[in-house]
Amino acid sequence: MPHHHRLIAAGAFAALLLAGPFVMAQSPQPAPQGAWAMKKPLAAGPRNEVALAAVNGKIYVVGGNINGNAVPLVDEYDPAADTWRSRAPMPKGLDHLGVAVLNGKIVTVGGFIGSVHRGAVADVYEYDPATDTWRTLAALKTARASVGVTVLDGKIHAIGGRGVDNTFTVPAHEIYDPAANAWTELAPLPKARDHMALVAIEGKIHAIGGRVTNPASRVDQHDIYDPKTNTWSPGPPLPTARSGLAAAAYRGLIVVLGGELAPNTFAENEAFDPKAGAWRTLAPMPHGRHGTSAAVAANNLYVAAGSLKPGSGEVTDQTIVLTLP
Repeated sequence: MPHHHRLIAAGAFAALLLAGPFVMAQSPQPAPQGAWAMKKPLAAGPRNEVALAAVNGKIYVVGGNINGNAVPLVDEYDPAADTWRSRAPMPKGLDHLGVAVLNGKIVTVGGFIGSVHRGAVADVYEYDPATDTWRTLAALKTARASVGVTVLDGKIHAIGGRGVDNTFTVPAHEIYDPAANAWTELAPLPKARDHMALVAIEGKIHAIGGRVTNPASRVDQHDIYDPKTNTWSPGPPLPTARSGLAAAAYRGLIVVLGGELAPNTFAENEAFDPKAGAWRTLAPMPHGRHGTSAAVAANNLYVAAGSLKPGSGEVTDQTIVLTLP
């Protein structure tokens, strides 16, 4: 090869080396989707329509339904040891209840006394994991179950839900002040629904998905509540319309999991990033499920119990955990 040709070839190769990293840097890296793992199953056995909460690094599975009857069971999971133990039962068996963690205690809100959607209550109870004891708090103004519950600025919000006779959903929005042990009413949900996701993040509350009457009436609606103005505004819709959801704030995201629509359940795992104002897809659950809940401990998101099929089909004792890098 002539000398000048060798110089040109060498120069072109050097240019490629320089261009390579530049081109790669311009290619967007896909956001991590996370990975699921199976943990020790619930020691008390399968049940569905449970609520989950996390306190001091432990996961609690509260209430739920077994063979059509609401149960008062409480089970504590230790992620470090991968072990379960039973704790003091609730004052009353309830399923489809809402839960919140406030000041290191678990507060249950509303619930049904049995299936299907039977006998919604206004009862509110507080569990102290440190003493393994329960006490009764001020009742809701509106009896309901499959209610969305979250904590913002040291107060509990109970939003939406299904009324006492299983014929209507409610837009009711009540806030609990622990100092006064009292509930007051705030701006109602723009569209009455139940079985939705309700998560507080970045100073606002997000009400996502749910259903108006039955699973077929599922919605993709995403309403955002601003406590400073006591108003709701629309947010980007849930990519997969569904109800019977589990949800939690995890790694700066609102993670929305599962749901049901006969003859199947949803394995979908979709996350809303409030800073970007956009949804993204995370790793789907190992199996579609509903009638469960989610809680975050030790930098992981946990889901336990629920049903693998619509209604009370294939009630499970599984414990699964999502880890995002």
